[in-house]
Amino acid sequence: MKSIALPIADRERSYRFYRALGMDTPGAEAEDGVPEPLVVDVHGFAVILVPTEGFRYVLNGRPISPPSASECILTIELTEPSDVDSWHRTVLTAGGTSISAPAVRPWGYTAVVTDPDGHAWEATAPGIEHPV
Repeated sequence: MKSIALPIADRERSYRFYRALGMDTPGAEAEDGVPEPLVVDVHGFAVILVPTEGFRYVLNGRPISPPSASECILTIELTEPSDVDSWHRTVLTAGGTSISAPAVRPWGYTAVVTDPDGHAWEATAPGIEHPV
């Protein structure tokens, strides 16, 4: 399975956030009503959401970046610019934060947000020419 793991502060909050975005969270529910492990299916790619203490354990105590720091940007490709606009609104409604509103960039029509744990997500769509 191709995956990336991200630290999270609150399993239930992260579960509600990603479900509000319409993302599938497969797996059997644990006692808290959240699948264990908490995996989000992003177009066939697994994002594993690991509670912070478990993440530190896997990294043998290595410090974890604070929510205000981004060590990577997770990108999803959408079909149309209007999909980016809709995705951006949905993320904000679900509790995410906008880093950059939808706009034309040299690589496409994009928006960048953070999830409730500060992880940066970018949505991109082709179809709008960048102004010269």
